[in-house]
Amino acid sequence: MIVLKSASELEKMRKAGRMVAEVLADLRERVRPGITTLELDRLAEEKCIKWKARPAFKGYGGFPFTICASPNDRVVHGFPNRQPLQEGEIISIDFGLIIDGYFGDSAVTIPVGEIDETTRRLLTVTKESLESGIAAAQPGGRLSDISHAVQARVEQDHFSVVREFVGHGIGRQLHEDPQIPNFGPPAQGPKLKAGMTLAIEPMVNVGSPAVKVLEDGWTAVTVDGRRSAHFEHTVAITENGPEILTCLDL
Repeated sequence: MIVLKSASELEKMRKAGRMVAEVLADLRERVRPGITTLELDRLAEEKCIKWKARPAFKGYGGFPFTICASPNDRVVHGFPNRQPLQEGEIISIDFGLIIDGYFGDSAVTIPVGEIDETTRRLLTVTKESLESGIAAAQPGGRLSDISHAVQARVEQDHFSVVREFVGHGIGRQLHEDPQIPNFGPPAQGPKLKAGMTLAIEPMVNVGSPAVKVLEDGWTAVTVDGRRSAHFEHTVAITENGPEILTCLDL
């Protein structure tokens, strides 16, 4: 069942979204060679404590951290650790929180210093595929319009879309209906309506789309060892089109 949000509920989700965006903006500024993802995790948790918000991921299904930190060939759900980030790497950070009963969820992939041209293009294409998916989230359209827009942008540059992990509805629960694949034909699935709130999140690989989960039961990595990027926004569908809730300029 897809839950449509009221105006008052959307206002609470805007608040959660702004907080998520602020944390990710702060973490982006902190990413540099030598910092550890465990330090970034601590910073995110300190923000939640300050705001009296609850981290969305910590404890969810047993996940033990506040952020998901996935460098290089890690796709999603990576565990923060004490290993310093190195020049030329990338780090995907997924973060969410809940406040006043509503969730916000967003992700960004950040370069660590200077990165090579292929990696730079990977980040650009993944971010643009998210933008394409959001632009397709129009009232009266169909859910798979989002999926198709993401896939088309990714494959235009000969990268690949991860199939095993998808976007999702969001609101009072971190994961609500519907699931939102990042691939597929257009004009299929549920009709998009004002009041829907969706976490759209393309995960894009340089090489094969195939992934596997490591022994920790969480961390997904590319099978071929090549790099992966992940961008995500929480988006509300309104009568006037999509509204990004996880950004700072609301």
